[in-house]
Amino acid sequence: MRHGKKFNHLSRKSAHRKALLANLAIALIEHKRIRTTLAKAKALRKYVEPLITKSKSDTTHSRRIVFSYLQNKHAISELFGPVANKIADRPGGYTRILRTGIRQGDSAQMCIIELVDFNETYQLEKKEAKKKRSRRGSAKSKSATSDVKNEKQNQENVEKVKDKPVETKPVETKPVETKEVETKAVEEKKTDKVNPAADEKPADKDKSGSDKAKTDPETE
Repeated sequence: MRHGKKFNHLSRKSAHRKALLANLAIALIEHKRIRTTLAKAKALRKYVEPLITKSKSDTTHSRRIVFSYLQNKHAISELFGPVANKIADRPGGYTRILRTGIRQGDSAQMCIIELVDFNETYQLEKKEAKKKRSRRGSAKSKSATSDVKNEKQNQENVEKVKDKPVETKPVETKPVETKEVETKAVEEKKTDKVNPAADEKPADKDKSGSDKAKTDPETE
């Protein structure tokens, strides 16, 4: 009966199960990827991830705790060396399970369990997928950015115009000739044209008067 069975016992006694998980954890740390059944991979993930979290603090105490589980010096030096450096910025979720199908013979579900940060090909595919964008979205983003830039330029131009002092040029005042003066000048020209001999008559009179003055004393 399955009373009180909170985790998968993997059809083994406790000593055998602990040895199995320790060996799987050592293989995963050294090779970064192993192939096993799905049930063992799920049990291994719960077993190994707390040990990887311990490796973030490289102290003697944490090394001794991990050594009590694995009992392998090479695995511990690998765990506290390159593995800890790669996983330093990751807040959990250090392993990935990839299902590979069914094993012939007993139809067991098989999978690959690996450390996430050591699969470079999978990370490159994710980066390339993120770079792809739709044309509509890019056009909208470009138009939005261009509108923002134009608004900023307009604001800067307005501020520059406000800051510049206004240069006032002196206005040249020209003398305004009134219409009355012009009309008087026109009338004088007309009169000169109409009566050209008006000025000559008084001169003739003066001449005649002078002649008479000359002749009068002789007559007397």
